[in-house]
Amino acid sequence: MKARYQFRFYPTDQQQKLLAQLFGCVRVVWNDALAICKQVEKLPSNNDLQKLVITQAKKTVERQWLSDVSNIPLQQSVADLGVAYKNFFDSLKGKRKGKKLGRPKFKKKTNQQSARFRIGGFSIKGDEVYLAKIGNVSPIWSRDLPSAPSSITVIKDCANRYFLSFVVEVKPVNIDAKNQSIGIDLGIKTFAVMSNGEKAQSPDYSKLDRKIRKLQKKLARQPKDSQRRNKTRIQIATLHNEITDTRKDFLHKLSTKIVSENEVIVLEDLNVSGMIKNHKLARAISLQGWREFRTLCAAQSQKFGRTFHIISRWEPTSQICSECGYKWGKLDLKIRSVKCLNCGTEHDRDENAAKNLNKACTEPSRSVGIGHCHDSKRAQRQSKTSNG
Repeated sequence: MKARYQFRFYPTDQQQKLLAQLFGCVRVVWNDALAICKQVEKLPSNNDLQKLVITQAKKTVERQWLSDVSNIPLQQSVADLGVAYKNFFDSLKGKRKGKKLGRPKFKKKTNQQSARFRIGGFSIKGDEVYLAKIGNVSPIWSRDLPSAPSSITVIKDCANRYFLSFVVEVKPVNIDAKNQSIGIDLGIKTFAVMSNGEKAQSPDYSKLDRKIRKLQKKLARQPKDSQRRNKTRIQIATLHNEITDTRKDFLHKLSTKIVSENEVIVLEDLNVSGMIKNHKLARAISLQGWREFRTLCAAQSQKFGRTFHIISRWEPTSQICSECGYKWGKLDLKIRSVKCLNCGTEHDRDENAAKNLNKACTEPSRSVGIGHCHDSKRAQRQSKTSNG
């Protein structure tokens, strides 16, 4: 399986100028190719596009500076546009799972910049990486590469940080699982509640988020294209990156721990896009990174040779007693614990849902949705009485 290994590096002043030129050329080639695609009824092939926006463009006065950078990232930019269009059409036809994708968009110089080098455009010698027409750069190696990379992407994020992203082949890891299976219920107050009773608290992003909101108000009052506005924009990007890095570290460690210790991992298919329509919870939900956690669990399951299941969002996991299967119906979000009126078991709402997720996968003969129905208001009243 393929994986990405990303390392930060610090280019010299001269290399920063060369990289800025490279990013600009890659962006122009993408935008020129996209402009052509928007004007024609039938999309041209990648080879035809490359001839138009690279080979022929270099011969013109307006685009002759494309010859100053390596040809490989320019060709890759056209290829990436072809992939973007393929994904868009597959999404329209229903061949691609997930949220519907929009058409490819023009790229701006204020967004994250990147350029990809294939084999022939880079080489690794010792601790240095050579990039065609850029020179040698020295990434901060935090770990060894498991295999020779098939490509390297140079990235400059919105906070002006530089990274090298290596695509490498990794071998599956053979580690015996401690447990047979685990169900995981995701939430806001507690990020993850497991069917074995364990809980995982996400880092507190509120302080950084308040700073971002304050700076965003300041940004809205500043004139466009001013130096102060650009400075504020970089400050906001830096804070966003701090949240992203903190969250990514937390999610990587949690997903690795869960997947390495369990043979079967079960998650619920959350309707995040529908949930963020609740404006009171939208920002808190967006900060959690539920979808990223699901993606990491899927990738880690492939790496460790585990089984990863997604249970339908329509399964009433919080409406069923995990002990006897009794169904008490929908509960208000403020109800955090409930007592089963059939067997008398006192349940933590999230832990009960996690247990039901686990049983929905490991006990196919027992459908989560089966059970006796009764008045949900009565269950809530009973829960409040027992809590009191």
